[in-house]
Amino acid sequence: MRKLGVLLLFGCLSTITFAKDHASNKQDVVITKLLNQQISQQISLEKSVSAILRRYPEKVESVINVALSMYPDEYRQIMLGAIHAEPAISCEVIDIFLKSEVADTNEIIELAIELEPAYAIEIVDVAARYHEDSIEDIVKVAIKTEPFVTEPLVNDTMQSYPEQMLEILTSAISAIPEQMITIVKNTLDLFPLESDKVITTAVQSSPSRHAQSIVDAAVESGMTQEAAIAAAISGGADEKLFAKKDETDSDN
Repeated sequence: MRKLGVLLLFGCLSTITFAKDHASNKQDVVITKLLNQQISQQISLEKSVSAILRRYPEKVESVINVALSMYPDEYRQIMLGAIHAEPAISCEVIDIFLKSEVADTNEIIELAIELEPAYAIEIVDVAARYHEDSIEDIVKVAIKTEPFVTEPLVNDTMQSYPEQMLEILTSAISAIPEQMITIVKNTLDLFPLESDKVITTAVQSSPSRHAQSIVDAAVESGMTQEAAIAAAISGGADEKLFAKKDETDSDN
C-alpha cells in the first residue's frame, strides 16, 4: 500500500512537471510566432522585443530566451529592446542574460549600465551573485561606465562584501584615480577598525606622489599621524617624504 502511494505521488509530480513544460513550450511557440511576424514586417529586433514585452510584461524570461535562441549574435539589440520596454525590469533582464552566458559578464554589465545608469548599484548586485570572486572587476567596469555613481556604488558593494573590501578599494582607485581621496575617506568611515590596511592598500594602489594626501585624509578621518604614516610606509611610501614634513611642522 505504501509503495502504491509513493508511485501515485511520483505520477502526480510527473504530470505536473509535464504540464508546466507543455505550457512553457506552448508559450515559447506563441512568442516565436510574434517575433517572426514583427521581423517579417521589417521591424527591428530591438523594437520587436520591446513591443512584445509591452504586450506581455509578465513573460520577460520567455521573450528574452526565445529571442536569444533565434538571434544569439544580436544580444545587444535584444537587451536594448527589453530594457527600453520597461526600465524597472533592468535587473531581471541582467539576471537572464547572465544565466544565458551569451556574452562576457563585463560586457553585459557595461551595456546595462549605459542603458540604465540609475540602476547601476542593483545591476552590480545581480552580477556579483554570479561572480562574487570577480567583484573587483565588476565594480571597476561599473564605475568606469558611470563615474557619477562611484561613491554610493563602492560604499554599497563594500558593505555587501566586507571580506573583499580591500580588493574593491584597489579596483575603485584604479578605475577613478581622481576620486581616490573620497574613496579612501569613505572606506575609513565604513571600516574604522581596518584603517591601517586601508591606508596601506591605498598607497600601494596609487602613484607615490599621492602618499602624503592619503596620510592627510587618514588623519582627517581620525587616525593619528604616526599610525597613518606607518601604514603608508608599509604600503611602500618613502619615509623621507614624511621626515621632510615633520621638519616643516617643527619649524612652524
